[in-house]
Amino acid sequence: MKKAFKAAVLGLALLVGTAHAIELADAKSQGWLGEQRDGYLGLVRSDAPPAVRQLLDQVNRQRTAQFEQIATRNGISVNDAAAVFAREALQRTQPGNYIQGQGGWVKK
Repeated sequence: MKKAFKAAVLGLALLVGTAHAIELADAKSQGWLGEQRDGYLGLVRSDAPPAVRQLLDQVNRQRTAQFEQIATRNGISVNDAAAVFAREALQRTQPGNYIQGQGGWVKK
């Protein structure tokens, strides 16, 4: 993998992680949101309040825009850029937060 590409993906992780650090961390720690295998956030619990659902949409829109930029710069597909980010995000997920497993949501 190109170093520039990996650096861009890691930069995205930092950007997305800090843009909504308090709200996103809270939503994850309360079990409302989790990291999906496709690079996007997912709704873990259907009882999440509207503010959490808005945060989910906002972060996923930002991720899409970043995946598109990374893909264009590196001559890869958006899905490939998202897949690299997903692997990084799943590894960085805090213990006790949710990640998408093969059969559904699991606590890390």
